[in-house]
Amino acid sequence: MTSVFEAAGGEAGLLRLAATWHQHVLADEVVSHAFSHGFHPEHTERLAAYWGEALGGPVSFTGAFGDESSVVRMHSGKGPHDEMDQRAIACFDQALDEVGLRAEPVGGVLHDYFVWATTTTMTRYHRSADDVPDNLRLPRWSWDGLVVESP
Repeated sequence: MTSVFEAAGGEAGLLRLAATWHQHVLADEVVSHAFSHGFHPEHTERLAAYWGEALGGPVSFTGAFGDESSVVRMHSGKGPHDEMDQRAIACFDQALDEVGLRAEPVGGVLHDYFVWATTTTMTRYHRSADDVPDNLRLPRWSWDGLVVESP
């Protein structure tokens, strides 16, 4: 069976999705605040690599850029931000439409992954980035949802 990564167009498809999503969030009056202090010049490429690895692709993100703990720390310590999260999800859904990935089943799986990641792992430590434990594993997502790996 094809992985979600492959069904989404592999590296090229996820790069298009990440670039389109990033354009939407930068244009959104609420979500753009998350980027108001700047962002890495290769943010889109890193995001696509992160999504790719999470969705069954190669170990491109953790092999080159960092681990799950570093990603979660970057998103932590900013307090609850439910409205921002919901708007980021809406931007993701717009991006899915624009890059042609909304069709089922891949569109639903990508949407579910993004909602899950946005509302759980990236918001779990809203009080302080210092609360994020070391050595978190990058969560994997399949056609059936979160892949639970044994320790």
